[in-house]
Amino acid sequence: MAVGFIVARWRDLRLALLGISRPRRVSPCIVRYRYHARIALPVSLLPVRLEDLIHARTVESVRIDFKATWNEVIRAATIQTIAAFANDFQGLNGGYVILGIEDNRGQPVLPPRGLDDLDLERVQKEIRGGCERISPGYQPIILPEVFEGKPIIVIYAPMGDARPYQAPDEIRKGATLAYYVRIGAEPHVAKGAVLTQLHQLTARVPFDERRRSDVPLSSVSPRLLARYLHDVGSDLAADPDTIDVRDTLRRLRLSGGLNGTEGPRNAALLFFTESPEDTFPGCRIDLAQFRDDAGGDLIETRSFRGPIQQQTTQALEYLSTLFGEIVRKGPDDMQAERFVAYPSKALREALVNAVYHRGYEGTSLAVRVALYPDRVEITSYPGPVPGLLAEHLLPGARPPQVPARNPLVGEMLKALRLAETWHTGVPKIHRVMDENGSPAPRFDFDEGRTYFRVTLPAHPGYVVLHALREAAVLWHTGEQQRAIAVLRDANARVPEAGSVAAQEIEYLADTGDLPAARKVFARLEQTEGARDRYLAYMVLARAYLDVDQRDEAAALLSNAPRPSATRSQVDLAILHKRSRDLESAHRQFSSIAAQIQTDARALHEWAQTKIALARKIPTEGEVAPAAKQQLLREALDMLSRVTQLSHDQPVRASWAWFDIAKVRATLEDPEASIEDALTRALTLNPSEPQFHDWREQRAASPK
Repeated sequence: MAVGFIVARWRDLRLALLGISRPRRVSPCIVRYRYHARIALPVSLLPVRLEDLIHARTVESVRIDFKATWNEVIRAATIQTIAAFANDFQGLNGGYVILGIEDNRGQPVLPPRGLDDLDLERVQKEIRGGCERISPGYQPIILPEVFEGKPIIVIYAPMGDARPYQAPDEIRKGATLAYYVRIGAEPHVAKGAVLTQLHQLTARVPFDERRRSDVPLSSVSPRLLARYLHDVGSDLAADPDTIDVRDTLRRLRLSGGLNGTEGPRNAALLFFTESPEDTFPGCRIDLAQFRDDAGGDLIETRSFRGPIQQQTTQALEYLSTLFGEIVRKGPDDMQAERFVAYPSKALREALVNAVYHRGYEGTSLAVRVALYPDRVEITSYPGPVPGLLAEHLLPGARPPQVPARNPLVGEMLKALRLAETWHTGVPKIHRVMDENGSPAPRFDFDEGRTYFRVTLPAHPGYVVLHALREAAVLWHTGEQQRAIAVLRDANARVPEAGSVAAQEIEYLADTGDLPAARKVFARLEQTEGARDRYLAYMVLARAYLDVDQRDEAAALLSNAPRPSATRSQVDLAILHKRSRDLESAHRQFSSIAAQIQTDARALHEWAQTKIALARKIPTEGEVAPAAKQQLLREALDMLSRVTQLSHDQPVRASWAWFDIAKVRATLEDPEASIEDALTRALTLNPSEPQFHDWREQRAASPK
């Protein structure tokens, strides 16, 4: 133990001689060091993971400036860059200068060159000395680091509280001061309109960066602060029981003021208090799910509260449970269609942008998420900041880099890998909606910019499935007119959906309103690109047959599109049979003969079609023509197969045996074979009156 104490004190002495103070922590024993050949470096105090920073994973590349080494020329450029980052002209909350890594068109050249040949203490002093010439006074955070075994220096220059700042155009004394702004990858002297805009932008400190003198630092939750640092991969992360909240907030630039007047910034209260709603009324996400478009029938409401990162992730997790992947394979589809009602990336971007860009002062309105049968609407208050126009939000447009309302909130959300900026988030929503086959999203706000709303239309397939499911529930619970209304609304939204039109036709026909059913059919016929059109033909034909309008059914079926799926072709053949168009029915069955050899229902219907066709062939004298004989023998073979396939369907098997008995009687087969088939039918279905009646008729008729 004594040896450990001596070693620790020797390290402190070495650091003191080098001008580096030990980071302030609760206990000296938890401080760790990285050793380099010339200097001992404390563990990184960056708010983000160093590797993520260098590769621009959590920080935009325009906020990073790489310098291969350090000299007089680079020194002047670096001070100008620091001033430009501090002015934060584009509302990105400053940036980083990384010394020791070469730049190649904004990308780092790796492995790093490093600063092995330089005195890191002298470099840091020169950085501080150069920044002393920035007016008004400004000092960035200077952090020695080791990356891939090479010493580097990271200079973190967040937006300054006293901006706008000026920096000298040269290193020499008496050099002219100028306002610098960061536009693209280089600092530029602000002149003319840019200088005017800089003064306008910096006239007030953004709300999320303002210090709260009325809220003590003790309101910040050590648990939430520690959790955030862990989630972003910061080396400042510590156990909630030992973390020094005051020191950590200072290092994160999330507090302000001097000792005795120090208070947290608003962003710290939004992220690190258990109930930010107590300080910022309306700081929550309200979700409501509606059964219909008018919103009169409310299904469910929920509110997501707590730190803004928590309420955002919880709301997204809840939405993911509502809208999973849908696999739809209709009877005529060769392959299954896969889609989601709403792409998760679009929901994520829209909701996070609402949390990021909303106002947290002067409003008690929450972010609102409204779920309708055909869309999701996400509304935040107030509307967008000046400079963002409606045309900037159209497909193919790129929103301008207007200063964000909450730049610090945005940076912290980005560190959590939640947020995108406006110039990437909106195009991404357009792209992922298009890739999913969904209609284009809509973005709107009023003239007074009191609200901003993102509307994500549901995938047409989801609208169809939702309407069919909702209508079925209403129909079977006795609310027939409401079921029809649901389908009518869905037809208006997705007019090309033949399945919805067919279901509406069926329900209208069941209520006896055939004229209305015919109107729905006519409307579908006039819709270009209608899908599953054959379903409407078959449903309407079935409705005609149910009221004994066989001619109308036959005429309709003669023009019906032929489905590709075997099951639907069987249904179409049966409808032809019911409408007495036996020739069409037989042709339809014959076209799918190979596919229905194990389908008891299809074979039975086909056999009955053959029997009915045979009856239409007149008998010449006492001997039936060969064609009639052939049809009946083919029917017998099919019926025999039906009895074998229907071993677990006694009713069908009984009717197949009954048909066998009647065909044998027509063919004048031996009486014993006829009686055997009839007995089998009665054994399987002894209560069927038709079987008994036929036996009695045969017994009463002369042999």
